[in-house]
Amino acid sequence: MLGTYLRNYLDMDKLVIRGGNPLLGTIRVSGAKNAALPAMAAAILTEEPVILENIPQVRDIETTRKLLAEMGAEVELGYGRAQHRTTICCRNLASPEASYELVKTMRASTLVLGPLVARCGRARVSLPGGCAIGARPVDLHIKGLERLGAVITQEHGFIEASAKRLRGAEIVFDKITVTGTEDLLMAAVLAEGESIMLNCAREPEVADLADLLNKMGAQVEGAGTSTIRVKGVSRLHGAKHRIIPDRIEAGTFIIAGALTGGDLNVAGCDPRHFMALLQKLEEAGVKTAHSADAVRVIGGPSRAADVVTEEYPGFPTDMQAQYMALATQANGTSIITENIFENRFMHAQELVRMGASIKIEGRRAVVRGRTPLSAAAVLASDLRASASLVLAALVAEGESIIDRVYHIDRGYEHIEEKLRGVGAQIRRIGEMLPKKVAAPVVRA
Repeated sequence: MLGTYLRNYLDMDKLVIRGGNPLLGTIRVSGAKNAALPAMAAAILTEEPVILENIPQVRDIETTRKLLAEMGAEVELGYGRAQHRTTICCRNLASPEASYELVKTMRASTLVLGPLVARCGRARVSLPGGCAIGARPVDLHIKGLERLGAVITQEHGFIEASAKRLRGAEIVFDKITVTGTEDLLMAAVLAEGESIMLNCAREPEVADLADLLNKMGAQVEGAGTSTIRVKGVSRLHGAKHRIIPDRIEAGTFIIAGALTGGDLNVAGCDPRHFMALLQKLEEAGVKTAHSADAVRVIGGPSRAADVVTEEYPGFPTDMQAQYMALATQANGTSIITENIFENRFMHAQELVRMGASIKIEGRRAVVRGRTPLSAAAVLASDLRASASLVLAALVAEGESIIDRVYHIDRGYEHIEEKLRGVGAQIRRIGEMLPKKVAAPVVRA
């Protein structure tokens, strides 16, 4: 059915979880949302169709589809057997603008800024505004585009950029930024001359974007390292590309298996992308074994281990909340230090409502383990916070209710169905009628 593409349910939906069941069996990982979003933005750089496979069925993908469609792109989201594929054709971009109504729901929308300026010579993109987990300023995007020769103004809450053609330049990031690296990489591929980007983000998603761009005819070297070199070309062509697996979803399920004392095989992932997590779990006494595309976790009592979030390849900030849920059941006291975002402990108070012993000290959370968790009604504040509450509910005594499920729907594909398939007692309640879903092909 048409409406099965995306579980875009009304915001009053809730997850109801009864804890106590170990997770047993195999659970499959979807494509990486954080790789799919810049790949969709990269389609702006060519008039020819770009086909992306292994696209996750999550809300942020739908938001990006709407964003591209508003500009005049044709976006076909696959259904049936092709349900994880999208074809994007940006032949006619009549309106190179990203509206506030869409950008405010997903900060990654600013990824269209660089490709729009490179392809169309102009862009008008809304400033994203506030964010629950802390500031993510776009000033590094702006500085980089100015280095490439763009003229930037900010008026009425919008960034307006223009350039007849961008020129290659040396760009040094004052701070490591994933979206900034991706945005300027996309801008540089159509710039005249060579660009050298220093202090770049090294995430697998950046390397995946570069892989797609090279398939489209770009000349990018060094993606996945701190230095990226780009030789600009005059045009790009269409391409077909498969999105990498979601390392954060994989990590979330691995912790779920450990936390519930289960025997869980997390399949369809790439363990090379989250070695920092696997090493930390080994330190914490969690038994895992991995192959080229799967991780088996055999749960049981874990011991306390401190965590410090860092840029890749360090321990990811996107796994901090989930690890905190594990730490509540470890033997001993864990100290979790958040170095990436200044306001990313909002889930801690909800975990305390469930019986956890957590004390926040600035950027540190002190978690005393082996505290029994009991069911409660809790509120999700952001995407990864909602995942931590799901994990806690899986081991809490009784039936927990998690509100604001739309947060988790932004980045986890059918999470209740996947967890139910390996033994969790989890269901969705609320208004089960989906919001209006557009036709598969969207034209301006």
